[in-house]
Amino acid sequence: MVALKDKSALQYVYPFIGPIVRINPREVHIKDPYFYDELYAPSSGVRDKDPKSVVIFSAPTSLVATVDHQTHRMRRKLLNNFFSRRSIENIEPVIHKSLSRFLDGLTTAHKEGSVVELIDRLQGLTGDVITEYAYGENYGLQDPENYGKGIVKVVQEGTDQIHFFRFFPLVSQLLRYVPSWFMSQVFPARAAIYQLLDGVRKQSILALQQRNTSNAPQKMTIFQALTAPEVPPEERNLQRLEDEGLVLFAAGTETTATTLSVALFYILNDKRVLSKLRRELEQVMPTPQHPTTWRELEKLPYLTAVIREALRFSGIVMRQQRISPTQALKYKDIVVPPGTPVSMIARFVHMDPTIFPDPTRFHPERWMLAAGRDEGLSKFLVTFSRGNRGCIGLNLAYAELYNTLAAVVRRFDLELYQTTPENIRFVRDKLLPRSKDGCWTVRVKVVGIREE
Repeated sequence: MVALKDKSALQYVYPFIGPIVRINPREVHIKDPYFYDELYAPSSGVRDKDPKSVVIFSAPTSLVATVDHQTHRMRRKLLNNFFSRRSIENIEPVIHKSLSRFLDGLTTAHKEGSVVELIDRLQGLTGDVITEYAYGENYGLQDPENYGKGIVKVVQEGTDQIHFFRFFPLVSQLLRYVPSWFMSQVFPARAAIYQLLDGVRKQSILALQQRNTSNAPQKMTIFQALTAPEVPPEERNLQRLEDEGLVLFAAGTETTATTLSVALFYILNDKRVLSKLRRELEQVMPTPQHPTTWRELEKLPYLTAVIREALRFSGIVMRQQRISPTQALKYKDIVVPPGTPVSMIARFVHMDPTIFPDPTRFHPERWMLAAGRDEGLSKFLVTFSRGNRGCIGLNLAYAELYNTLAAVVRRFDLELYQTTPENIRFVRDKLLPRSKDGCWTVRVKVVGIREE
């Protein structure tokens, strides 16, 4: 193994020194797509997270920041039903309601001739879905006054601070104990996020109080799920509810909105992709307003291929560490001792030319060519990670991706506005990908509304 200090050089050194690198005194990094499942989804064995890496989430008791394998397993089991396929299909009307507001916004933009910043608008859509479902209350993130600002913008800025909190974790923890009214006065631009914190705290307290009364809530929310009778007593506390509530909001907004924006950029940037996708959608949507469901749409091979290709370009770009606490990990002829953090980067898998030829090209057909193979490409689509620590919101994300793309492409004629591939080119790692100018941006103008 070779020690390496400069993480940014990883992609350049592997051709010279091989696929395994000691990138700091305590961590090993591996660049081999065929080893991904062994690290993240072993058929047997335990995987902990690295306690030094999870501090970036500023929510120590949340699922995503849980270090110990057994504790994570217990916490995830409590939430699996909430995010199961059946549960998401049951709340599809919530997605359709928020999607309808988004489509109304595009109609208004057409009438006004205004420019639409897709990622901001789509974060409003995904934010309304996650708050209504998980919190039981729609936060109105698609209201015109919230476009490109408020909670959505602060969440983006928070992601940009992730490396600061990684090295100074106490700062983020201390900020949570400062009264929200004071923080709103000192940082008025961030007032919206402190209102969100207040809302989560109030709902957490209410759920803990209702647990001891006969006043059952009208809607099942994440807070009720985390205070149910089967939850261990030590888990039913205010910090646990607050941490999970905040992380679910952050994880359920920008990631899916970015993937949708990437998909729409490449669809609009290639008329061949657009026309092919529209022809397929017309088979299940004879009119632009024809209602559809996730279950119907996922049967469409080209739409599925477009979504998979967009996911390949999206998602978390920061390396994700795993620790085998009691067993050594073996990579080829190298044995990694127990307790050693080992990491991989999903983007390295997605941009591996031996798996995805011409990897920087948006080419949905690659997924259709792979259909039916003994070892298809789906094994190497790791946007949601793998194993029992994979993204718990995967089903919700897919339901939003299918429904939103189908409705927008079938109903509206959009044109890219002052947007080039540079606007969505990965230059900086801020947990999520960033361009050289910061957050990815996809701007469009609505030039027509399709009637048939």
